[in-house]
Amino acid sequence: MSERKLDGKVAIVTGAGAGLGAECARSLARHGARVAVVDINLEGAQSVAAEIKAGGGKALAIQTDLTSEEGVAAMVSAVLDHFGRIDVLHNNAAALDPAQRAGDRDVCNVDLSAWDRAMNVNARGAMLCCKHAIPHMLKVGGGSIIFATSGFGLLGDATLTAYAASKAALMALARSVAAQYGKEGIRSNAIMIGFVLNEHAQKGVPQEIKQILLDQHLTPQLGSPKQIADVVSFLASDESSFITGALIPVDGGFTSHAPSMVPMREFFARMGSNKL
Repeated sequence: MSERKLDGKVAIVTGAGAGLGAECARSLARHGARVAVVDINLEGAQSVAAEIKAGGGKALAIQTDLTSEEGVAAMVSAVLDHFGRIDVLHNNAAALDPAQRAGDRDVCNVDLSAWDRAMNVNARGAMLCCKHAIPHMLKVGGGSIIFATSGFGLLGDATLTAYAASKAALMALARSVAAQYGKEGIRSNAIMIGFVLNEHAQKGVPQEIKQILLDQHLTPQLGSPKQIADVVSFLASDESSFITGALIPVDGGFTSHAPSMVPMREFFARMGSNKL
């Protein structure tokens, strides 16, 4: 792939002050995009923007509360004032800090404040970014919108009820945007991200849990932030010009196999065969 496939484009990445968002911002910049590094944590956004600039790229750090429509509108205006256009929107931001996780439990025990926060940040925030960015993308002939979703939005689990529901909402929102604005040049896709060994996971997730998750993958290793960012940069570029309205798993095959596969594989291994 061309290293500068995003030359001339301006990208907004939400939740870009750390983790996957930061890696996506860096990747877009490496491919030539000018990047608005958007996060509620200004210090984190400034650090990532400074790193991009130190590498020869162009970036702008913007502190934004995605639950505020006025804040989102101001963020979009700041990007336009600084860069003059918007071509790419990566809706990456999500509420999933330890306090949020603690309240986001099974349906009967979910904390309503955790439910509301997940919907406000993850789903409503992405909708607001689309609402205010799309009119300006249309002015330059279109653009690409990428939604970060999760297997939790497709498969049931024992916890993270609000997070799952918000990610399912994003899958529907991505297709709505694709249907509503595709003929005007807007492409909209959702990537369904699996378990990724970011810095937090490397340090904070017990090895036993990592092994359980790896057993459910169809790849030899768990994912890395770069692997996610590479897909985001591809979808941001014209190399993906015929892809829209898609839900793209980037999860090492986690959501592609039968639930019985792992125990069946273990059963046949005990019987002296690795084949079903």
